[in-house]
Amino acid sequence: MQFQIPACFGTERALADNIFDVAVVGGGPAGYTAAIRGAEYGLKVALIDASSKLGGTCLHVGCIPTKALLFNAEIWEHLKHAAELGIAGIGTPQLDWDAVQKRKNGIIAKHVKGLEFLMKKNKVTVIPGYGRVTGSAQNGVHTVEVEANGTKSQVKAKKIMLATGSEAKMLPGLKADDRVLTNIEILSLAQPPKSLIVIGAGAVGVEFASIFRSFGAEVTILEFLPRIVPVEDEEISKELTRVLKKRGIDINTGAKVEKVERTGDGVKVSFTDGNGKPQTKEAEKVLVAVGRAPNTANLGLEKTRVEMDRGFVKTNEWQETAEPGIYAVGDIVCGMPLLAHSGSMAGMVAMAQIAGKPYRPLRRERIPACTYTEPQIGSVGFTEAQAKEQGYEVKVGKFPFAGNSKATIVGGHEGFVKIVSDAKYGEILGVHIIGQQATEIIAEAVAVMELEGTVEEMMFTVHAHPTLSESLLDAYASVQGMAINA
Repeated sequence: MQFQIPACFGTERALADNIFDVAVVGGGPAGYTAAIRGAEYGLKVALIDASSKLGGTCLHVGCIPTKALLFNAEIWEHLKHAAELGIAGIGTPQLDWDAVQKRKNGIIAKHVKGLEFLMKKNKVTVIPGYGRVTGSAQNGVHTVEVEANGTKSQVKAKKIMLATGSEAKMLPGLKADDRVLTNIEILSLAQPPKSLIVIGAGAVGVEFASIFRSFGAEVTILEFLPRIVPVEDEEISKELTRVLKKRGIDINTGAKVEKVERTGDGVKVSFTDGNGKPQTKEAEKVLVAVGRAPNTANLGLEKTRVEMDRGFVKTNEWQETAEPGIYAVGDIVCGMPLLAHSGSMAGMVAMAQIAGKPYRPLRRERIPACTYTEPQIGSVGFTEAQAKEQGYEVKVGKFPFAGNSKATIVGGHEGFVKIVSDAKYGEILGVHIIGQQATEIIAEAVAVMELEGTVEEMMFTVHAHPTLSESLLDAYASVQGMAINA
């Protein structure tokens, strides 16, 4: 798709200096990225956030702390095999959970300060408080009502960008507490649980299952759908199931949770298994990871022409809603994945359009998905089934990490790379990776697909040796049945 250049926003400010060019509501990745990019374009930007610290769910109770714990879990797994790696004399490793939490919290604090610095550097005006839209623009100016500490004020702006994020869904009749957990509570446990039931096997569920299994917990996964990580390619789901079971995680798919109740010292979950038989399982804690809901209920959107779909906001390709001058980015946008990097790019697209700069609309099938289990998953584009549903004649290639020398070096033989391509023209339609550093390797595939690369072109693209990313070279070649190392 070619770059688009909209009508110029204009550099002269016809309105008073106390009117912002853009007021961004929400200080998570979508919001703060948009604010910085707007400032870089020379726009006068306000960033309104209800929290005392910028960063949103991702930085405080999502992506960053979760991945910090996953890194600790990875190191812990390596320590279990220290002797095989030639590391002697360390005795029996002891887990210092307080130190684990301290490190995690330190990472969060560092990046909060980083965001504060970036706001000052880019002259973004940060306004604490809960922002609500008051209606359509009046004389070309929108108003956001901001409530903080019981006091209300108004922020005027030519454009409004909503980036209010999402929150964890809860099963009907349940409330989060010290035993029934969401992503928030599980990140601040005083000690890792000895046993954990995870309800929901999307990215959040399987990541926490992987973390606490590494730390020695007895882990059970209950998933209503027929397979775990159900949005991934079916072969990826199958492989992750195999590896997690090998690690000792009890996986139940087709499981319908009927009741969650407190016991003397834990929780009991009653469910119907995939064969329709009633089952019960007890554990110290239960994590509810059944998805996320958009934070749009109290934004004043009913006073505007903004169109909604099940709580999500409808936008056009440059993120503008049906209400002129009001944009939406991030988790609240209909049809887009609830991912930090998706929201961040949407914010940059919207700001480019507002500033009259070149931009490319965000394409759903070009947004990578990453799951940081052990092994990791990285994917982009159509699954094999989706490509066939789209009417493509599909040609598939697979290459196992067992044939990759760097995988041998790092002890990561589990998994594979799968390429889904168009048989007629060789265009790469999807890349699906499960294995060591899959979340890093997938970036190459995203770039290739963005440039509409073909299997033939990638077969003659030099990859460094020995690297894990070299597995992609063999995977591209495997589409033609010509992998060197398999």
